[in-house]
Amino acid sequence: MNETEAYEAVRHSLKPARYEHTRRVVQTAEELCRKYGGDTEKVRKAAILHDYAKYRPAEEMRKKVEEHPELPSRLNDYGDELLHAFVGALFVKEELGISDEDIIQMIAVHTTGRKNMTLEEKILFLADYIEPGRTFSGAEKAREAAASSLDEGCLTALSQTIEFLVSKRTAVYPDTFEAYNDFIQKRKDA
Repeated sequence: MNETEAYEAVRHSLKPARYEHTRRVVQTAEELCRKYGGDTEKVRKAAILHDYAKYRPAEEMRKKVEEHPELPSRLNDYGDELLHAFVGALFVKEELGISDEDIIQMIAVHTTGRKNMTLEEKILFLADYIEPGRTFSGAEKAREAAASSLDEGCLTALSQTIEFLVSKRTAVYPDTFEAYNDFIQKRKDA
């Protein structure tokens, strides 16, 4: 699947505002690749497809989690917002024929992060968080951190995500804590 076909696939599955978000994520991811390295082609494709399942019915995605051994069974315990990433990665594989595991993994962890993220995973995770259309409190702080360090940008995004979820008394997915702790430990070791 080339980029034109990927854009066409998401254009049909996303609302116009989310499609524009996707275009900004692709642009931001490409800028981060230029600054920090990484496989730009893979990152761009993952960025195009990262929200492929965003508007799928939650019930359909929860059912997929229950039925598919490749998906973490604990996902259904953490709210519907995370489903589109993990289940979307599976849908991209099954429905669009994307077989590159690097791209699949980037899509799967773009909302939660994980311990030992690859360079490309960090780039997509952060690009989704800091693209120019993001105006929530803290987005600018994460952009500023990303300007000097990819890891500091990711750590800032993870910190803010955890703080936000805790303030709402919402469960935090374990991979997010593990990602945060991993960045903290690497910072200590540096």
